[in-house]
Amino acid sequence: MKTVTLDVRVPADSMADFAHAWKTGKPQKTARISFATPELLWRVLTEKRWELLKVLCGAGPVSIREAARRAGRDVKAVHSDVTALLNAGVIDRTEDGRIVFPFEAVKVEFLLQAA
Repeated sequence: MKTVTLDVRVPADSMADFAHAWKTGKPQKTARISFATPELLWRVLTEKRWELLKVLCGAGPVSIREAARRAGRDVKAVHSDVTALLNAGVIDRTEDGRIVFPFEAVKVEFLLQAA
């Protein structure tokens, strides 16, 4: 099963992982999409966008219209959410214009600590 981890990390940690992979030529064992703060993660992954990711998980490339149909939502609203997810790097667009979330599972990981 292809899993992605959505996490909260400072940009320096993400860049260190990237630099290590670049130097060694070995990719990380798991895919990661990182956010700088928990607030940014929740701003990008609203409730409706999270529902959209659930619909796209393991679905392969689909049109925005098909994603809206599967989610039971208005195409225009889904288009807006797709644009936000594309801009954040959470989903991708295929060469033929369809959208894809190339993972079958999502793990969300962050730590809440006392101030």
